[in-house]
Amino acid sequence: MPNESRLQQSLRELLLNQRTAALAVQPLADFSASALPAPGLSFVPWAWCSDFSCLVIHVSGLASHTSAMQAHPAISLMMVAAELPGQGVHALERISIAGIASTPPRESALWQALKSSYLARFSEAEAMTMLGDFRFICITPSSGRHVAGFGAAREVSNQDLIAAFNPASP
Repeated sequence: MPNESRLQQSLRELLLNQRTAALAVQPLADFSASALPAPGLSFVPWAWCSDFSCLVIHVSGLASHTSAMQAHPAISLMMVAAELPGQGVHALERISIAGIASTPPRESALWQALKSSYLARFSEAEAMTMLGDFRFICITPSSGRHVAGFGAAREVSNQDLIAAFNPASP
């Protein structure tokens, strides 16, 4: 895009090239004086659903992160550029995205759009979409923190994220 900044272009390329993310969820356990529950952390494939301006993940209902998202829908995702042999890791490009997770009803318009977007990126997952315990999760991004390299960090808004995911966005 002609008026796009170097940082926005860098963010777009990172998101195009990274198909997996670390998913952080709030713990389900009750806080007690004896032990504080650790946040949940998982590794998930993700896709972008441009029809609803959200990220989509496909998770098992048996997974602890799924029940944690249902109880506490505020989540974070982190995508990181691949490490290259012989290069330092301290300036790896990365984006952390804060968002809200929701589970649409099966066969709803949102569910259909999430499924289409996910399978467009991960066609090999089609058989998993027929398993009864798996569900699509819509993650509506609210903000993010983009580190494009050493000394190149910025806060990104929901609109910055949508523009990075949708090349035709203004």
